[in-house]
Amino acid sequence: MAHAIVHTEFGGPEVLTLAEIPDPVPGEGEVAIRVEAAGVNPIDWKLRSGIRASAPLDRPRRVGFDGAGVVVSVGDGVDGLRPGDPVAFRDAAGSYATAVAVAASNVFVRLSGVTAAQGAALGIPAGTAYQSLRSLGVRGGDTLLVHGGSGSVGQAAIQFAALWGARVLATTSAGRAGRVRELGAEPIEYGPGLVGRVRAAAPDGVSVILDAAGADEAIEASLDLLPDRSRIATIVRGKDAPGWGIRAFSGGGASALTPQQVAWRVEAVPVALALMAVGRFSVEFGGSYRLEDAADAQRASQDGAPGKLVLEP
Repeated sequence: MAHAIVHTEFGGPEVLTLAEIPDPVPGEGEVAIRVEAAGVNPIDWKLRSGIRASAPLDRPRRVGFDGAGVVVSVGDGVDGLRPGDPVAFRDAAGSYATAVAVAASNVFVRLSGVTAAQGAALGIPAGTAYQSLRSLGVRGGDTLLVHGGSGSVGQAAIQFAALWGARVLATTSAGRAGRVRELGAEPIEYGPGLVGRVRAAAPDGVSVILDAAGADEAIEASLDLLPDRSRIATIVRGKDAPGWGIRAFSGGGASALTPQQVAWRVEAVPVALALMAVGRFSVEFGGSYRLEDAADAQRASQDGAPGKLVLEP
């Protein structure tokens, strides 16, 4: 038998429990994976708590989307993957587990030197950042402002944009400025006077803004700094974005991602894995937890712990 984290009610981290589950058997187009690491993302605890709407709970619900491990078996119609392959995966139905079956289209071979923890850290953060920047048309010659530059999505956005030739400014705290600078961005401390500091750093203005923070300050500054609302996007304040005339990519918004946007989120994982294998993309880790301590990991994430958190069954 395998084990997985489940919950049968919405609430705090204490509703998470460890349960026995049948060993997964891959269906057509699926891959069964022994999980070595699962990424902890804010969406996990938002769904668990009921902050983010989801379907009613009519059975134990599994938790988590991102992970990495080793292929155990493959279903019919799967090409390019075989038992024993080290892989990273995204969009699983419950990655907080010792084993999971995942659509092969969301499974990617980890290249030499990329650990399971690194692979598990990519799905949602790298996918969200990559898709958001592609949707906004970020490229060389742009000056990009990232709100929340030291978070997992912010860090991924900085790295992709810098690699594509954009100049990147990123809001952060004084204590996290070093990490933002290390990734290739110019740190801008948030707080009163933010707009003035951005204008001083970029006298010619910013040409595109990605909000990964969701604070009122970030939105208000964005609207003040950039008249072209089509090049401002939030991944947090989706419900409010239409009222401001800006774009939203998920983040609780009513509009679903387009097929092209979903394709970019998928594409981001192998792109990041390849960059990681040659030392051009990095993840900052904040802690590793046992599977049975998933509640502690989500509590730490909800409290704003810096760095990427992972479970290692």
